[in-house]
Amino acid sequence: MGVLEQPAAPAPAPYLRIAAELRARIASGEIRAGEKVPSVRQIAQEWGIATATAGKVLSVLRAEGLVRAVPGVGTVVGAATEPPHRRNGALRTLTRDHIVRTAVALADVHGAAALSMRALAAELGVPPMALYRYVPGKGDLVALMADAAFAERGLSGRAPAGWRGRLEAAARHQWALYLRHPWLPGTGLPAAAAGLMEWAMAPALRRGLEPAAVARTAAAVTGYVRGMAVDLADGPDPAGLDAAFAFGLARLLDGLAVYVEQRTGDA
Repeated sequence: MGVLEQPAAPAPAPYLRIAAELRARIASGEIRAGEKVPSVRQIAQEWGIATATAGKVLSVLRAEGLVRAVPGVGTVVGAATEPPHRRNGALRTLTRDHIVRTAVALADVHGAAALSMRALAAELGVPPMALYRYVPGKGDLVALMADAAFAERGLSGRAPAGWRGRLEAAARHQWALYLRHPWLPGTGLPAAAAGLMEWAMAPALRRGLEPAAVARTAAAVTGYVRGMAVDLADGPDPAGLDAAFAFGLARLLDGLAVYVEQRTGDA
């Protein structure tokens, strides 16, 4: 009888292969301690994969303790947790603001699916139960993260006088936040977002547009922006999606201008 050939071992999943390549770069010193590793989008572009898959790459390295997310910086080479003798120091400096900022950085780098109270505690170098002194649960944490994201920057430039200019500025501002935080569309709209739309529609309200119509108009634009932004987490070309967003927003505003004019006599 001939020798039976053993079936070839299955190829590793793409994210594991890419994680191995980055691991080798770290081990060789090509990426040194404290230096940034490629971001989710950079990994997606360099290896031609979806951002969701790229997020798994960094999750693997983070689970191994090779990288950690730094608020306002990105993912850097270094231990993900504090050594035992420094844990007391981490507990002393723990605040709700620090917890929320770290959670935002973690979600920005790894995606919403990778965010858990346990993972966040590991990132902060504290026991998981310590977080519950400041945040009741993950749902409350996500709400605080959304509030923080919407509060991190205001509208740029001078405020337009008319409702259409304001509504476009508000929509573009919200879109920019979603580009910066791809996990954000999956959360509820915080009070800051509602306040932004109230500001945008104030001129139309003064022109006589009834409150119910104001609410419908604001909801249509908000829903459009969030609907377009959901695709950001799936890894399409951001530039192409941005162009599609701008085109769709302009057409939506064209239609709403007719709607508002019919009810106020002024576009």
